[in-house]
Parts: sequence; C-alpha cells; structure tokens
Amino acid sequence: MPVQPLAKSAILMVVLVSISIISWERYLRHKGFETTYYDDPALWTHQRDKVYQPADKVTVFIGSSRIKFDLDIPTWESLTGNQAIQLACVGSTPVPVLENLANDKNFKGRLVVDVTEGLFFSTAPGNAQRPVDNLKFYKERTPAQRASFHINRLLESQFVFLDKEWLSLGAQLDRLPLKDRPGVYKFPGFPSDFGRVKFNRQEYMTDKFSADTTLQNIVKNIWVSFGKANKEPPASGSKLDSMFTIVKTAVDKIKARGGEVLFVRTPSSGGFLMAEKMGFPREKYWDRLLAITNCPGIHYADYPALDHFICPENSHLSLTDAKVFTVNFIKILSQEKGWKFPAAGTSSN
Repeated sequence: MPVQPLAKSAILMVVLVSISIISWERYLRHKGFETTYYDDPALWTHQRDKVYQPADKVTVFIGSSRIKFDLDIPTWESLTGNQAIQLACVGSTPVPVLENLANDKNFKGRLVVDVTEGLFFSTAPGNAQRPVDNLKFYKERTPAQRASFHINRLLESQFVFLDKEWLSLGAQLDRLPLKDRPGVYKFPGFPSDFGRVKFNRQEYMTDKFSADTTLQNIVKNIWVSFGKANKEPPASGSKLDSMFTIVKTAVDKIKARGGEVLFVRTPSSGGFLMAEKMGFPREKYWDRLLAITNCPGIHYADYPALDHFICPENSHLSLTDAKVFTVNFIKILSQEKGWKFPAAGTSSN
C-alpha cells in the first residue's frame, strides 16, 4: 500500500524536528553548556518532602544563595553518611521556611540556618516571595503537578536545550540589551556560567566563571546595583526586636520537639563584606541572634580553616572552595559542636 501524502508529511516533519533538536543539542554542548535543573517550586517541594527522616539520616539546610553554593552536597554526604536536604532560596530570607518547619509538628530533625544579614533581617516583600511561592506550591500541588515534575526530571537530566533558566525563549528575550527608561530599570541578568543547579538543588559556578574575571566583574556590578536600588535601611530598634522574637519563637518550637538548630555565617569578601560589616555590625545582629535563640553558631571569621576564602564575585564560593569549606565545616560540627554522624557513606539524591 502506497504511503499517503499526509503520512509522508508527518514523517518528514518528524525527521526535520529530530535533526533540529539533535543539532541544537550538540551545538549547546559544544559551547560548554551542561544539563541543569530549573529551580522551581516543584524541585524545592521534592526536597521539602524528605525532612521527616531521623536526624542521623538527614540534615536540613535553609538560607539564601550562599549556602546553596558553599555547601558541596556530595562532599557532605560522603564524609557524614548523612543526606543534605537543601531548602535555601536564592535572594531570599529563610524566615518563612523556618516558620513552616517550626509549625510542622512532624519535623524533629537537624536544621542549619544560613545567615546573610541583608536578606535574613529584611522585611521587604520581594525578599520573601520565592520561599512563599515554594511553600504555596508545596501545600497546594495537584497529582498532575506531581506527575509533571517526574517527567520534567527525566527530560532535564538528558537534554541541555531544556534549560529554562538560561536557554528558553523568555530567558533570551530578557537578555536583550535594552536601555533603561525613566522609572523602568532593566536588570542585566547574571551570566549563565555563574549559577548552575543540580537535582539536589546545590548551585555551583562553572570552571569558566571561576577563571574569568570579566564574568566575575559583571556579577560584582550587579551586587553594587542591588545595593543602590535597596532603599530599606538595616533593621533596628523595635523592628529588629520583632524579627528576633519571630525567629526565637520558631527555633523554640523545633527544639521543644527534640530538634536541633544551628546558625552559620558563610564567607563573603571584598566590597560586599565591607558593606555588610558597616550595615550589620556583628555584635548587633549575629551575636545577638545566637544569644536570643540560645543556639550554637559557626561564623566563618572565627575559624582559620574557614576565614581565608576569596569569593570570586565577593559573595559565593567556587565549587573547588565549596568542597574545602564543607570538609572543614563538618570537622567543626563534629569536634566543637558535638554533632555525631553515621559511618561515612553515600546518600541518594
């Protein structure tokens, strides 16, 4: 039986689409792109589901982008035999997630809270939007969304061109070099090599970014522009007291159920660190946070093994340094803070 014209057209379409996809995929891989995952509420929720395991099995991490970059999860899991649950949200305060865990009577585990003062002590709505969106999805997701997540996971693990964060049409349009207009600020966007996301939600700089000072300077300038655009002064007085009360209340709930909470101040450097020291003096924010919550803390500046790192763009560690940071972070937890871990092994993601 001869092939009908419609069938021929369908076969031709499949061939052309396949060639286009394969060619585009090969081109992107040749340009150095790797498979990455879109850090959306579905991926965050996938990790949030895991927090109920015993403390000797998992440790939960919340905060902003620094702990996402600075904690190398494979290093953590291989040395501790304990799975890292990464719930930090870039550019965000961790307080909404802290309160969510505190109000979840089934959470009784270990929690590490990363403190980036400019975000942790912020009440700007935009700095809470990402965790709020993640929590909303977590509470309201549908069976269809659950199925869609697993399908997306399978495809994203195989195809570079599905990188929604950097390669989608919307992402490309956002990067058009448009000039600012009165009252309209055009965010320049981060270089794609700055932040790549693994399925466990760890974020990391590519080797290209770690070696390219031009790319690093682009991000440094973005931090400067953020600082100029931020009109919110550092919290003080009754406003700061209220923040401490919220955090203490949440921490007390977790500890009352037998959970453990530890705060960590991860490294920053250069102009970023200078601005943080001026805006958020340690005795007023970090020291007081530990005193009010009665929680242990690890401030990178207190430990020779942690205080020497230079962040390529002043705020996050390179992947190489993240591995070293994680090794020494584990040593401090074990030797000084009394955290015990099972025998070394690997954990699944």
